[in-house]
Amino acid sequence: MHRYLILLLALLQSYCVLAVGGHQLNLAGQWSVQLDPEDMGVKNGWTNRSFTTPIKLPGTTDDAGLGAANSLTPALTKPQLSHLTRKHRYVGAAWYSKELFIPKGWAGKEMILKLERIIWESNVWVDGVEIPQKQRSLVGSHEFDLSSFLKVGKKHRLTIRIDNRKKLAISVDDMAHAYTDHTQIMWNGMIGSMYIEAMDRVHIKQVSTFPILTAKRVDLRVVLSNKTQGNTGSTLRVRAKFKGDSKYLPTIEKEVLLAPGDSTIQLSYDLGAKIRSWSEFSPNLYDVEVVCQSGEGVNVMSTSFGMRELSREGTVMKINGLPLFLRGTLECSIFPLTGHPPMDKAGWKKVFLTAKEWGLNHLRFHSWCPPEAAFAVADEMGFYLQVELPIWENNAGKDDAVLRFLYEEADKMIRQYGNHPSFCFWSMGNELSGDFDALNALVKNLKEKDRRHLYTATSFTFQQGHGIVGEPFDDFLITQWTAKGWVRGQGVFNSEPPVFNKNYSASLDGVSIPVVTHEIGQYAVYPNLAEIKKYTGVLKPLNFIAVAEDLKRKGLLHKAKAYTMSSGKLAAILYKEELERALKTPGISGYQLLDLHDFPGQGTALVGLLDAFWDSKNILSAAEFRQFCAPVVPLLQFSKAIYTNDEVFEGILDISNYGVAALSDQLVEWSMKDGTKTVAKGHFQTVVGQGYNGNAGRFEVPLQAIQQAKKLTVHINLKGTSYENHWNIWVYPKENQIDFADVSYTRELDEALRLLQAGKKVLLNPDWKKITGIEGKFVPVFWSPVHFPKQAGTMGLLCDPKHPVFADFPTEGHTDWQWWDLQIKSTTMLMDQIKGGETLVEMIDNFANNRKLASLFEGAVGNGKLMVASFDLATDLDQRPVAKQMLQSILTYMKSSKFGPKVIENPEVLQKILQYKELQEKAAPGAIY
Repeated sequence: MHRYLILLLALLQSYCVLAVGGHQLNLAGQWSVQLDPEDMGVKNGWTNRSFTTPIKLPGTTDDAGLGAANSLTPALTKPQLSHLTRKHRYVGAAWYSKELFIPKGWAGKEMILKLERIIWESNVWVDGVEIPQKQRSLVGSHEFDLSSFLKVGKKHRLTIRIDNRKKLAISVDDMAHAYTDHTQIMWNGMIGSMYIEAMDRVHIKQVSTFPILTAKRVDLRVVLSNKTQGNTGSTLRVRAKFKGDSKYLPTIEKEVLLAPGDSTIQLSYDLGAKIRSWSEFSPNLYDVEVVCQSGEGVNVMSTSFGMRELSREGTVMKINGLPLFLRGTLECSIFPLTGHPPMDKAGWKKVFLTAKEWGLNHLRFHSWCPPEAAFAVADEMGFYLQVELPIWENNAGKDDAVLRFLYEEADKMIRQYGNHPSFCFWSMGNELSGDFDALNALVKNLKEKDRRHLYTATSFTFQQGHGIVGEPFDDFLITQWTAKGWVRGQGVFNSEPPVFNKNYSASLDGVSIPVVTHEIGQYAVYPNLAEIKKYTGVLKPLNFIAVAEDLKRKGLLHKAKAYTMSSGKLAAILYKEELERALKTPGISGYQLLDLHDFPGQGTALVGLLDAFWDSKNILSAAEFRQFCAPVVPLLQFSKAIYTNDEVFEGILDISNYGVAALSDQLVEWSMKDGTKTVAKGHFQTVVGQGYNGNAGRFEVPLQAIQQAKKLTVHINLKGTSYENHWNIWVYPKENQIDFADVSYTRELDEALRLLQAGKKVLLNPDWKKITGIEGKFVPVFWSPVHFPKQAGTMGLLCDPKHPVFADFPTEGHTDWQWWDLQIKSTTMLMDQIKGGETLVEMIDNFANNRKLASLFEGAVGNGKLMVASFDLATDLDQRPVAKQMLQSILTYMKSSKFGPKVIENPEVLQKILQYKELQEKAAPGAIY
């Protein structure tokens, strides 16, 4: 008998049949697979065959190493720099086969095959007979009714054909994140749960929950399926409890008579007087259990929900009646080890825990819908999710087949994910253009079906006449500009001198609904080459490797870490002002960063302070980021970053309070510090209501006591809380006297060379408007120098702040606001051909070029000593205190004994580096001046 049981167990295991609760056959495990790139499977009889190649499912052909092996080598060319590279790539049909055994206890049951997530299209055969239910979906499960094809107590062969080729025009250049090789990959396979579920002929098919917060009840929509031939009497019982409690609230009961087919029953369940609401501060969940008892048996379905209500009052977004501000970033299905999203809660916990640690409360799922596990974790942690239909198209609404597909996908999203309280916002897609009448009709249709979410027709649009005030059925507007101007800093930070008392209120004139700013940031950070070793999965970082090899060839690899840190510090400075300017604007209800973490596609867009694995690059800490990204943020209005010591610093305090409660009689402490030394301090009391609090207090600091150039830091602290913030300003002596002494100043190279031959110290400051080189900019590369190659693609400066040339010019080793004027009024010099000398202010080149760049350079020529500055140190110095201070600091250094530059071995190259543009334009090809 014992031997017989062992043999039986082995037989069952060979069919990989695992019962879950007695009602499911788990299909996870070993399958066989055959690729079918030429679509010959049906013709060759693959519908009822075992294949020779084994594959483990859930999984993908990439996991199994199937498909075309990567043959690319690292290079700074577009294929390699476009995105991470699949080690094995397959796009086409693939056949999966497995034997299974149906338990005898399933006689008379309805048997449904459920495959949680597949890319595009699936067909199913049982014993060679096709199930006439071809499925297409990118957002939810593929389901097949196998009831008429499976016999109990019998072995069957299940064959599934999956085709991951593009079926509909849903994406510009295949960049929509539901179907792309830029972030998640165009994988073939099955991921997530996969099983056959057995159900009684009368069973619960769907339970939808509709919380009514003000009424303290939840309305239920229960869909019952009756597969018998006649009317069937059933009893519905409903009970609910707060999640975590052992005791249920009272049960309600309803008798129903079900006709054959599907019936929808409406019920209301009173949760009692002491309900607990759901939000980021109190992610309270309830469980509801619905029991259907009929002559066919007892069927139970449970779901969870949260008591929350989203609304808007004019331009203010609200949750549970309180003001809501979305502190969000994008989630673009970036999971570099697998090339697809996690399908379990453990895989999503790192994402949400990290986002929460960095002060966020919101994730936008750009042009895709996450799986069930993501919603479940967001529910538990109190995150507000924006979900989108799988489309990013310029002809949205104009293709009937695509439009039908979107309606089908939307219905599936409502059925499968609609109960989740974290499913808060719904956009029809990313940056859509096309037929807005069709898009608006889609929004109207969804709002009539499901009012649990707030809706918008598109996450921004470039189509003229749209995207500036909101569409007719929009609950909120996602945009980067309106008819009156920008609502994100990318449009102003390079063109306007740095000021810190501006917001976007003028741009919101005429907008009557809440605004969420679209994809703010996109400030590129130099690749972190230490990240290469992390890529142990299906994707190879040829983009990172190519950069590393190029730096090594050019002798720059030792600078890679400094490039990452310095460019990252600049990005962090800009992100801070981006976020604070949005927080200072009444009428803005949130921002969506692009991005807190890296986007390794679309030309390697490394725009994050975290890498693609949601790990910190250590550019700044999460605690530092939370100073300006938190439920409560102290904000400061001041007119500029640069002062002279005859001025008075004036600070106006704002407080953004989207926390759990108002702060009454809040003590606010402020101070101005020179390092650890306090220059001035004070405090005041204020009442901090919920929402935006403008002009909550003010203070002044005369700066006459600052006799030397200083960087000062203004600190704001809300006493008794963890909320604090700080800002840097720079103060320079007003009466600086420029004394050239023995330093010869010239703007002409020829004159500089003559003076050098005479053994002079020479400050060469050519007219930056005339020389060749790279346009000076303050902001770094936008998004990616590969995706957007026609931009002045530098990534901030790198310098040694301890070098004596900066003794009178306080600076960090990276760009900060005091460099704005110098960088805007400059042309960056290309120094690749120079031998010797030393770069004092290096501009970090973008990673697609990795040239040696400089804006301040020194070297010895003959008996002379040369300093070359390619930023403007000549014009309007009385109105440009930064330039004047830099000039003084350079001269002080050049006049000192510390000025002993290294020899420039090929000074003739300076003639090419500093040639005038008009000479370059007139020069014949190959001519060198």
